[in-house]
Amino acid sequence: MKQASELLDLVSSRTAKCGKTKVITIDGPAGAGKTTLAKSIADQYQGALVIHMDDLYRGWDSTLGPLLTNQLTRILTGVEDGSLEFQKFDWSSNTLLSPECHASPEYLFLEGVGSGQREITKWVALALWIEVPTELGLARVIARDGEQVAQPMSEFMEQQKNYFAQDGTRERADYRLSGLSSN
Repeated sequence: MKQASELLDLVSSRTAKCGKTKVITIDGPAGAGKTTLAKSIADQYQGALVIHMDDLYRGWDSTLGPLLTNQLTRILTGVEDGSLEFQKFDWSSNTLLSPECHASPEYLFLEGVGSGQREITKWVALALWIEVPTELGLARVIARDGEQVAQPMSEFMEQQKNYFAQDGTRERADYRLSGLSSN
């Protein structure tokens, strides 16, 4: 894996393409370590904001697809215009929470499956991809979220495989990392 200081230099060296905001996407299969990486990098930039795709999905039946694309497009259009607004999905109650509003940050990290999709490329300063074998990713997710997610996560992993193949997400990434050492 690229050294942390090298990743920070890579992020810092990029040019903002979304107004004054540098949008960094961290995509890859479930359980690869995207959330861990996003937090570790974003913590180095004062005022950086991280949006997790898990917060934008609308339950297991509405993850990857047009709804997510529309949400990301709406978020990034707002950021380009100077403000960021989105609604998180509460998985436990199966409802949307009140909208969150923020001024456009200097750094916006979009992390999770579907964050590096083709449709938002024009706003992205840096696209990262983390690779991990499917079996390891599934084991990590179950260890983190519990056995009750095993069945829907297995189905999601098939969906993400097809999505990545169709979208070409991995191939378009600016930089690829190994998730084998991630927790």
